[in-house]
Amino acid sequence: MENRRFEDMELSPLGLGCWAIGGPFWEGDKPLGWGEVNDKESISAIHAGLDAGINLIDTANIYGAGHSEYVVGKAIKHRRDKVIISSKFGFDADEQTKQMKGVFTQPHEIEAMCENSLRRLGTDYLDIYFLHLNDHPIDEVEHIQATLENLVTAGKIRRYGWSTDFADRAQHFAQQDNCSAIQFELNVLSDNSELVAVCERNNVAGFNRGPLAMGLLGGKYDNGATLSESDVRKISPDWMKYFHDGVPSPELLKKLGLIREILTSNGRTVSQGALAWLWARSPNNVPIPGFRTVEQSLSNAKAMEFGPLTANQMEEIASLFK
Repeated sequence: MENRRFEDMELSPLGLGCWAIGGPFWEGDKPLGWGEVNDKESISAIHAGLDAGINLIDTANIYGAGHSEYVVGKAIKHRRDKVIISSKFGFDADEQTKQMKGVFTQPHEIEAMCENSLRRLGTDYLDIYFLHLNDHPIDEVEHIQATLENLVTAGKIRRYGWSTDFADRAQHFAQQDNCSAIQFELNVLSDNSELVAVCERNNVAGFNRGPLAMGLLGGKYDNGATLSESDVRKISPDWMKYFHDGVPSPELLKKLGLIREILTSNGRTVSQGALAWLWARSPNNVPIPGFRTVEQSLSNAKAMEFGPLTANQMEEIASLFK
């Protein structure tokens, strides 16, 4: 598959989503990570993805309370000029206690969070910097945008974006000259036509988070795999639609059963078929699936060899979901 170009950035069709490799972090006694991780394996998995043609790495300051950024920084130490790095701000967490600290949106707070991300990543600039507050009021973002523009001018970031599932918020940022991407939830089980339209209308990248439905589309939970107590999917927060008390949603598994044969066409795995659906859904889509192992990273990357689903397959899936 060919890379996608948005303004002065050329992105691979697929990115590396780095929430899971951050390891545990918490809000009180509630886990927000995906369980324990092996940093050596995480770094090897990043290298495997990069060697397979991926050039985009997406992380955030709160993933593992900064640990994800540290791991990414080690992985790209000798490859910085070959990769596009996006990180996020708005929330912050304590690196030592691994506890969330709250929401921070004042200019000096944003600047400090940016500097801390740069320090952990071992770089002097970010390619894309996302506002990480999904439902932040539009009438309270003017000073945030001004701060981001100042960071662009200072050379700390190249571009910025908003990680939001709300079309009005996405449009508010996407129409700005220095906005290059909107990050939003999208997968074959959970479409979002409004956000897709915003990205296409403004010619910005649509970074698809949750492209594998937080692992439900990976296949292993069909066989009764269990989740650790430090896995966010175990506690099922209010926003969690894919797992309930650590168990995959029966309704979504039923939907998956309807389309499994289409997704696995031509020798694809279910997850590779789910990525293929996203590429067929819009030329602006750039899925950023998570990973914890070299095997997962390579499997995701291999999806690029198959390419998007056909128009007929997309129509068939749409008809099955009616």
